[in-house]
Amino acid sequence: MKKTKVICIGEALIDRIRYKSNQEFRDFLGGAPANVAFALKKLKVDSTFVGCLGNDEHGKRFIEKFNESDIDINFIQLNKKQPTRIVRVDRDEYGDRYFSGFDATSKTVFADEVLDKKKIENDSKRLEKLFMQTKYLVTGTIILSSLKSAESIHFLMRLANKFNVKIIIDVNWRQVFWDNSTFSSKISKEERSTLIRKFLDCAHILKLAKEEATLFFNNEDPFEISQKILTRPDVIITDGANPISWFINGVKGTTKVINSSKVIDTTGAGDAFLAGLISKLITFNNPPNELEIQDCVKFASVCGLLTCLGEGAIEQQPDYKRVNDFLGSQIL
Repeated sequence: MKKTKVICIGEALIDRIRYKSNQEFRDFLGGAPANVAFALKKLKVDSTFVGCLGNDEHGKRFIEKFNESDIDINFIQLNKKQPTRIVRVDRDEYGDRYFSGFDATSKTVFADEVLDKKKIENDSKRLEKLFMQTKYLVTGTIILSSLKSAESIHFLMRLANKFNVKIIIDVNWRQVFWDNSTFSSKISKEERSTLIRKFLDCAHILKLAKEEATLFFNNEDPFEISQKILTRPDVIITDGANPISWFINGVKGTTKVINSSKVIDTTGAGDAFLAGLISKLITFNNPPNELEIQDCVKFASVCGLLTCLGEGAIEQQPDYKRVNDFLGSQIL
């Protein structure tokens, strides 16, 4: 049986993005693993989202959107005590975003921090059936900033190894999450780095931004970074509008990125890129040569670019037709 499903695990949250006028904020559904799940469905890849939302209006919006998009949410959790997280996102004049903090709340813990392993285990038959059909498990490192959610991801990664599911980790380093978590705010920068580096030893595919490669490996060479990791994973390093460097299936190379003067908001671009890459890897089933790898990475980069041409991550994600039309015209 050919495995084609992808499981995305981690945070689903609200991106409260400041308008380009810099006067007001507007709410968008977001969170890197959730973004990847939505982007995959637009690219005709069956995706499952595993995470915890607040049992509030934002959580209900997510549930409605997941169902509308036909994303499997059999293992999503709704928490009555902890709210869905709201992240304030500011943008600079080029559309590049940065996280300025969380929406004020009397709660000290958000729903995405309390993903419960025991609740996931309750439906073991459905869980095992899902993993038997799954090719990739996708997650990030924010989930490690909470002990409870970290327990859940480690359990699911052990299950992935049992069923020969490849693990994809997008580092997605966000210091503000770690600084504000009850658990991780109490541990040093060195302890955080050690925790993350150990986690990356489980990856079969690792995606990093250039600054993350420098931060955690003091290196920007994807082959050399791969050699420092226990599993010797494929490594992809993005750098905004600059070329993407990669080491995939034993081949090392770089891919130029198509740029545009029409970029409005870069929120979710990396998630769309990752979804695009995964969709092509599933199609090619481990691309054997540089030409096919270049095709995969170029397709993924266009998925990221097109997501930047409007506001919000999920709303702007392209489907195959839009990406291929763009690749055919090369005109914005």
